[in-house]
Amino acid sequence: MSDVNELKKTPLFDVHRALNAKMVDFGGWNMPVQYSGIIQEHNAVRTGVGLFDVSHMGEIEVYGPEAEKLINYVATNNASKLKPGQAQYSALLYEHGGFVDDILVHKISDSDFFLCVNASNQEKDFEHIQAHNRFNAEVVYASDRYAQLAVQGPKALETVQKLTGVNLSAIKYYWFTDGQIADAPARIARTGYTGEDGFELYVAPESAERVWNAVLEAGKEFDIKPCGLGARNTLRLEAKMALYGHEITASINPFEADLGWIVKMDKGDFLGRAALEKIQQQGLTRKLVGFEMKDRGIGRDGYEVWLHGKPAGWVTSGGPSPALNKNIGLCYLPVEKATPGEEIEVMIRNAPVKAVTVPTPFYKRAK
Repeated sequence: MSDVNELKKTPLFDVHRALNAKMVDFGGWNMPVQYSGIIQEHNAVRTGVGLFDVSHMGEIEVYGPEAEKLINYVATNNASKLKPGQAQYSALLYEHGGFVDDILVHKISDSDFFLCVNASNQEKDFEHIQAHNRFNAEVVYASDRYAQLAVQGPKALETVQKLTGVNLSAIKYYWFTDGQIADAPARIARTGYTGEDGFELYVAPESAERVWNAVLEAGKEFDIKPCGLGARNTLRLEAKMALYGHEITASINPFEADLGWIVKMDKGDFLGRAALEKIQQQGLTRKLVGFEMKDRGIGRDGYEVWLHGKPAGWVTSGGPSPALNKNIGLCYLPVEKATPGEEIEVMIRNAPVKAVTVPTPFYKRAK
């Protein structure tokens, strides 16, 4: 555990303190885990609108004549399918097929790409891309130039629309545009990590506080709530969105993690491709699957999962689901057992607690 004074702070640190947020060490960052309470914040995002400070996330810029070639070599998805203003979910892999990180790739132009990467991996990701840059492209570590706010929920569009002249409804899911938010230059992306509609606002660190306050003011009529990492975690778990260090790690490959859809084997060579081909030929041994607890108890990450009285896998994420009013989780199981309807046991304090595998995502928003 780092000394609290050594933790990195986002440009909104003083704002969180003023709002009496409960602060925690999150991967070396001093971050708000909750303000009013995880369940209230979770429900605000599911029914109205919530505002998150995600300025700890990393940004990497890749530009130059062969920027697209570099992205396509280091990442699994096919960046050449992107149009300017479009984003895609992708992954950086090691040669053996395990995850370096999961990332968002934004195409600004044929020669200009913007990556959003996980907070704890940003330096590692930058060095990884740089180490494999044998193309005519520049890789720039740009995290210090961006703060990022996430406005999420069914009322996100109406909230943010008050602050910009950009027609937000014209931005499709996984597209973005550059404009102004509360008179601050901003990159406005419609991506999200909660299972709801919403917008990510990338602004200069010095504009972060003004934009944060403007969003809270604009969302007042919808009872907007500032939200911490606690609600972010319960929201993304209900939507079955992977979290680095949990569902995906250096020892997990995308096929096991149920993320084969972000791997485009037909696009030519990329890092980890040979290993993934081998994995496809040999077949998977384990796979990620959802479960819900049948008996009382919460399956937390790292807990063992047993099948027929024997250890068979482990929990990657687990907790209460406010939307379903059940305790849910994700776990790795032998591939033949990673299907809905399997009776399993989660070892909680050395005692087996009954659970059953279920289809995912646990929660899907009404279209």
